[in-house]
Amino acid sequence: MEKSGGKQVSVVVPPLEGLAGGGTAYGWSDGGLEDSILYTGKVDPTKVPTADLLHVWCMPSTANIGQQEIPRPLENISLLAARNEKESVQIVLRPKVSWACSGIAGTVQMHCTDLCSSSGDRLAVGQSLTLRRVVPILGVPDALVPLDLPVSQINLLPGETTAIWLSVDVPPGQPPGQYEGVVSISALKGEVGFRCTSQSMPKLEKSELYRELKSCLDSVDPVDGRTMDELVEREKFTTSVLRRILFSPMFHEFSSDNGSTEMMDEDALTNLSVLLKITVTVWDFTLPITPSLPAVIGISETVIEDRFRVEHGTDGWFDALDQHFRWLLQYRISPFFCRWGDSMRVLAYTCPWRADHPKSDEYYSNLRLAAYAVPYYPILSGCSNSDAEKDSLRKEVEILKNKAHWGKAYFYLWDEPLNAEQYEVIRSMSREIRTYAPDARVLTTYYCGPSDVHYAPGTFEAFVKVPNLLRPHTQIFCTSEWVLGAREDLVKDITAELRSENGEECRNGGHMSVWALLIPIQICTLGCVAHNIVP
Repeated sequence: MEKSGGKQVSVVVPPLEGLAGGGTAYGWSDGGLEDSILYTGKVDPTKVPTADLLHVWCMPSTANIGQQEIPRPLENISLLAARNEKESVQIVLRPKVSWACSGIAGTVQMHCTDLCSSSGDRLAVGQSLTLRRVVPILGVPDALVPLDLPVSQINLLPGETTAIWLSVDVPPGQPPGQYEGVVSISALKGEVGFRCTSQSMPKLEKSELYRELKSCLDSVDPVDGRTMDELVEREKFTTSVLRRILFSPMFHEFSSDNGSTEMMDEDALTNLSVLLKITVTVWDFTLPITPSLPAVIGISETVIEDRFRVEHGTDGWFDALDQHFRWLLQYRISPFFCRWGDSMRVLAYTCPWRADHPKSDEYYSNLRLAAYAVPYYPILSGCSNSDAEKDSLRKEVEILKNKAHWGKAYFYLWDEPLNAEQYEVIRSMSREIRTYAPDARVLTTYYCGPSDVHYAPGTFEAFVKVPNLLRPHTQIFCTSEWVLGAREDLVKDITAELRSENGEECRNGGHMSVWALLIPIQICTLGCVAHNIVP
């Protein structure tokens, strides 16, 4: 059967086994998706429904969409969100055929509308609703590159799946209700280029256009007191400038020779587009700006220095740390920066500036920050003089303990002690801190008891008894999820050793809370990921 110059055939897209970009291991439908129509030969997208040229489907934000992700049935998007909450979903595109002749499968245009409620309230596109293209780094879905809104165009490659990250950010004062909108996806002809927008125009061209338009305005205003000859000359000048602008290459696509064709093509594309309905139900409550439970994550300063090629303590170094801090904070993650010393002694700090610096209050007072790490010794000096370290620590604590945000402070001193000597060092450091501030909190990560002391019949029993070794020198006990294996019932054995009346807490990377202290290799990985993210 012929249609638009191409043959119509029936094919079945086979399921993809394995983990690549989600695959069948994530529990979604693993069946193939049958295409009733597939075109071969030259295809005109202005005469063929986009659904016949392109697979479009949706996936949750938790899915890793690889370049060989298999197509799935298209379902409309339905999200639930509270005020002051952000929800995301992925729109996935994969070409069935190529309709361009320049080495790409084709170009698609995505157009988003505002999300509107029946009462007339809106979640505005470009403000509350954003689109970003998921760009793989070394084959792994990573960077989120912003797309123009409300209309953007992207190129698709043959045989590759592309993911678009759609986010809805509900403002704190948004009225509750059900909001609806549409994303239309249209295949464009190969020769249709990107519309010239203020974002895509080079700065020099924008400057020249502004100068010429301003000269037109200056030539006709004011007109009071001008003679007729002067007005005629000004009219001629204005006409000449406007004609030169309108017939410049910038507006060539709108000229009389091809303008009607473009408009006709756009009307046809609208009728042939894939229309994806978005429904967002905004609940009648507001999430607090400050998280009720802290999500804490660490970033190695060494990784930042290597990846950004900045020297420790320079202006570029401070800027790089500040970017990471603000990037994580927008997701209500409370970051800290760190570096390791001898025997896994760790320097952890949330703010790279000293407590008496104006930036310190800006960091620690941020309402999205749920917890912050205070450095035990100077961040920049690197001095080993114990008197200098103690003096710096005393000054930091004396300043911070009188601040309203002191309740968010903690000290992270050692990463997973292994023997009795290391446990004693933690106790000694904690005693020093608590001489300056008796209510200071110390966080200790651990996965075992001291290996050179026998004080429990078994390894797990020794692990459970760690709080007895560190009390009262640690208030936040942080362990790793892998210690428990699949035995979540063991959590009660760990928490039974804690004394909540003393403010003791047990934190775990997954099961018991959302404190997420990472091991060194994971922290290094985060540094790489943060480098690749496009804000």
